[in-house]
Amino acid sequence: MIIETRAYARAAILGNPSDGYFGKTVSLIVKNFGAYIQLYQTPELVIEQQTEDSNQFKNIYKLRDQINLTGYHGGVPLVKAAIKKFCEFCDKQGITLPNKNFTVRYSSSIPRQVGLSGSSAIIIATLRALSEFYKVEIPKVTFPSLALAVETEELGITAGLQDRVIQVYEGLVYMDFDKDYLQQQGHGIYEPLDPALLPSLFIAYKTELGKVSGKVLNNIRSRYEKGDEFVINTLADIADLAEQGKQALLNGDHKLLHELMNENFDQRCKIMNISDSNKELVNVARACGASAKFTGSGGSIIGVYYGDEMLNCLVRDFKKIKARVIRPTVE
Repeated sequence: MIIETRAYARAAILGNPSDGYFGKTVSLIVKNFGAYIQLYQTPELVIEQQTEDSNQFKNIYKLRDQINLTGYHGGVPLVKAAIKKFCEFCDKQGITLPNKNFTVRYSSSIPRQVGLSGSSAIIIATLRALSEFYKVEIPKVTFPSLALAVETEELGITAGLQDRVIQVYEGLVYMDFDKDYLQQQGHGIYEPLDPALLPSLFIAYKTELGKVSGKVLNNIRSRYEKGDEFVINTLADIADLAEQGKQALLNGDHKLLHELMNENFDQRCKIMNISDSNKELVNVARACGASAKFTGSGGSIIGVYYGDEMLNCLVRDFKKIKARVIRPTVE
């Protein structure tokens, strides 16, 4: 029997990057793109490599381009680390796994390194496949924390819980990462919201903007840990935008949501250096009358638009800068 699992891309509506700093966020799943895992029983444990895992290149320029797109590692380290963490999770739960092996292969349609959370999708899809293969239940509320540990503890990647929460819960979720609650419970407070509350949204991205998000956020982490009051206060302000955004959604106040999303990006600019290419994405969207903020660490944006005329403006103007526009599929 072949086990097939998947996890989808995600986009933060409000609050990022405060999720890694005991903040609050609102995020939605983006089912337009996904990571897929196939797993089946075999005599030996095998992790199949994909093209991006290869160490053979046509020439030096192909090697350079591949590293620019995927970094120095492909998806195999993510799958391998997820398997290790799953095994350790079972050990802690006193679960003895049956003596059977498997072959696992992954694939992904999520654009790489543009802030749509492709890496965590591969990890979550892998954990889901292992859970099904070994008949081990991972509690939904702790699943995101396990997935996060794969990247932070095993691979040394700076990341927050937000991506993993929305990829586990799917739909639309408000998240509160209150420090005391998180440290006591091992997870945040996750409140699913009705996706029908959402206004018309678009996502635009440039694939050539790829940056490893952990590297992008490292400077903020060091400043935060050194007690930089400006960084700490700005992150708190960004977290507050998520709480206001939740109320705006519940009240059907799409105009306020529009303003809050713009404010989220403007606050982020105060504590992070934003590249000209990333600013261009935001400026093009706002010139059409839409709101715009990063979906994650940069490379793609999400915003509210109004009517087909504005959507056509977005598609036309983003095409001029070689960016693609999609309407996120949430359900």
